[in-house]
Amino acid sequence: MRYSLRWYLLTLLCWPVLLWQGKRVRKLALRLPEANGKRYGEHGMGKPLRLLICGDSAAAGVGIADQQDALSGHLINQLSGAHQLQWQLHAKTGFSSKELVNMLQALPAQKFDVVVVSIGVNDVTALRSAQAYRIQIQQLMSCIHSKFADPFAEPIVLFSAIPDMQQFIALPSPLNHWLGIKAAELNQVLHSELVNWPKAIIVNAEMPLTEDMFAADGFHPSALGCAIWAQKLSEAFQLNKSLCISGTL
Repeated sequence: MRYSLRWYLLTLLCWPVLLWQGKRVRKLALRLPEANGKRYGEHGMGKPLRLLICGDSAAAGVGIADQQDALSGHLINQLSGAHQLQWQLHAKTGFSSKELVNMLQALPAQKFDVVVVSIGVNDVTALRSAQAYRIQIQQLMSCIHSKFADPFAEPIVLFSAIPDMQQFIALPSPLNHWLGIKAAELNQVLHSELVNWPKAIIVNAEMPLTEDMFAADGFHPSALGCAIWAQKLSEAFQLNKSLCISGTL
């Protein structure tokens, strides 16, 4: 509630400026391609681990030359030391939670032990309401558990929190503050909804976003940003590894 009040107040006070800045950012934004490289495969040795990475342009590696230096590559390297990974990446530029649900519903039913989700920034820029976002997260989690669960265990879902958009170097003030408040509001929704899903874990970097963590567009994570992101996800998995009790682990 407090985020909603702050957001509406800032909207009321700064709407003409926010509208102008939003149009200008969209016009001048540097359009970068998704990373090249494999989006599925097997890697590593050890206990089998079935991994799905899904989501938006950040997960797709926008602004990075190759998937090896994007989130998928770094995360695979982080996890393959102790596991034989069977992994897939399904992510696309522009995806919000709604598009991600549609994409996952279209995939064939299969089993995963860990699902990594990167979503939310496009929900912020679309100004999705808290209630609408909650419904999308419910649908997303229901889809994951209905299509990708092992008969003996549901997958661990590592849900990346929406980053602090106030720190995005591509966004001027007060637009960055305005979107940052909306991001915080949707993160609050995410926290309150995922308590209903025992194997869902929110991963928050909780650290300042420095310039070298951004790609050339000042909006997406760089290779360094992805390496740090993957490390946080790997650490969250290691802390909650005991939740994987299927026959594969």
